Amino acid sequence: MLNRVILIGRLTRDPELRYTPAGVAVTQFTLAVDRPFSNSQTREREADFINIVTWRQLAETCANYLRKGRLTAVEGRIQVRNYDNNEGKKVYVTEIVADNVRFLESSNSGNREEGSGAGSYNANASQGSGGGGGGNRYGGSREQQDPFIDDGKPIDISDDDLPF
Repeated sequence: MLNRVILIGRLTRDPELRYTPAGVAVTQFTLAVDRPFSNSQTREREADFINIVTWRQLAETCANYLRKGRLTAVEGRIQVRNYDNNEGKKVYVTEIVADNVRFLESSNSGNREEGSGAGSYNANASQGSGGGGGGNRYGGSREQQDPFIDDGKPIDISDDDLPF
């Protein structure tokens, strides 16, 4: 059996960080994911608004670095839970429990189209491999983060360094 989901969308609001009575961090946010087709009457694209839940270090990282409008990729599993509300009616909630979140835009990006792959945070990763620690897992300035920053410009390499 398989329960795996990958979504790319924009946050509809800032993440909401809370702690369980046992002190475990949990963050909730909503991702707006465009549908691959347009509405036949209005010719506008529609979106689905999907609830995302993250736990522990990943929850704190998301709360610290994600903001409304940021383009984000989420990988996780679908979970359906239910509870009885104040009126005694059973309420069903469908959400994605994320175990991997990728920040697809830098936090200082003024232009929404400028996706610079600002980081990836995995709930199962160890501290040293991007699982926590905050900030960008690549570290340093933008020039150090993007190996293709000089894309299209000549590179000075001597013939002795070429393998052919």
